[in-house]
Amino acid sequence: MAGDEVASELSSFLESGIYRFPSQNAIFMDPVRVLNDSYTRFKISPSAYYSRFCDSSLKEEGRDAVRVSSGSSARRKKRKRRIHELNQREISAEKRHQATRPFLLRAHEEFLVANDLLSFLCNLKRDGCGSVGNKDSSPVGKDTGPSFVDLGCTWQAPLYEMSLYCCADDNHIDDKGTQLVQCGEGMVVQAFNNLFVNESSDDKVAEFLSHWYIIPRKSCFHMSDLGHIHELIPVQSADGFNLIVIDPPWENGSAHQKSVYPTLPNRYFLSLPVKQLTHTRGALVALWVTNREKLWVFVEKELFPAWGITNATLLYWLKVKADGSLIGELDLFHHRPYECLLLGYSYGKGTDSEHQPAYKPLPGNQVLISIPGHHSRKPPLGKMLSDYIPGPKPARCIELFARELTAGWTSWGNEILHFQESRYFMNKFINTTLKECC
Repeated sequence: MAGDEVASELSSFLESGIYRFPSQNAIFMDPVRVLNDSYTRFKISPSAYYSRFCDSSLKEEGRDAVRVSSGSSARRKKRKRRIHELNQREISAEKRHQATRPFLLRAHEEFLVANDLLSFLCNLKRDGCGSVGNKDSSPVGKDTGPSFVDLGCTWQAPLYEMSLYCCADDNHIDDKGTQLVQCGEGMVVQAFNNLFVNESSDDKVAEFLSHWYIIPRKSCFHMSDLGHIHELIPVQSADGFNLIVIDPPWENGSAHQKSVYPTLPNRYFLSLPVKQLTHTRGALVALWVTNREKLWVFVEKELFPAWGITNATLLYWLKVKADGSLIGELDLFHHRPYECLLLGYSYGKGTDSEHQPAYKPLPGNQVLISIPGHHSRKPPLGKMLSDYIPGPKPARCIELFARELTAGWTSWGNEILHFQESRYFMNKFINTTLKECC
């Protein structure tokens, strides 16, 4: 890429959060910049989003100390380790990985020679983590909010309410924070099993059990369990969705995974009303899957056929650190540094095989590179996939099993406000002024 082209691409990246490499088979994304497009008054805190990555240097120092003190013990354990013979599923998973490996390596090599981009990542780390104790750069609060999953399962769930506030005009905002005013006459909404729509072109702030949550402009959410998802099905398919992003809590034997969020048996996802949610002119469906072979077989043989998904193709999410290195060894069997996104098209309700519209072909084996945030938090996909979304513009988009909100989207799940808590946003926009305003 020539010097002018490099400068132009970096300039575009600083505005959009997406950097496209010359091969067009790989892109780099800064999720914080992309997510910030959803907000008019607030900004995502980089140190809150990249908290795992920000603490990596400290963790590495700790690991080095452990290696020095226990090197001989580790060698003894290595000698005792038995050679593990792969079973049939593991052999299939390894074959799938070996087929994937060239695309990942090629994308990573292209990323490592993008010196302008790597220089930016160093600044990103300083912006997010360098000012320890600086109120303007640290996330707000260290306490965790209420468990929406647990509260939503109780009989009192329909009784829980949220108070809503609007941000004051700019001339009421001082350098201490954002002043808030009550929405309407003390506007209070039902927190669970209720479709909430922020029709305003400005952000709102919600208070729930003494915790504060940011609601982006033009967003819509329905916080409930799987038993209420059918309440999202539109009466007319012309009011359906053109992009459906799904990040299921796949069943997992890991105790750590279960402690992070509750999982569901795979068969539960067969009942997701993907076809009923699809717009008359079709929808692009994006499904996050893990690298477990059992899950791949289930998705390919049962789930996609049950949903009526066709033209399936794969996109890979490759996770890197700020220095450009992978977050783990590429060939490590159980903890590989990438996840997979299955893309396919869902035809509108009532569309038969003879009248299926022609959709834009999905590119195969593309690689999305980014620095990961919190465990299970996925990068935002709307901007990256916009060229392949069928139907009218602006597209109607929905995320199922969402854990955060996006402007212009509908979000459904049992903890959709998880990453909307004020502590995930920049401190200079949210501080004690917000908490004292009511």
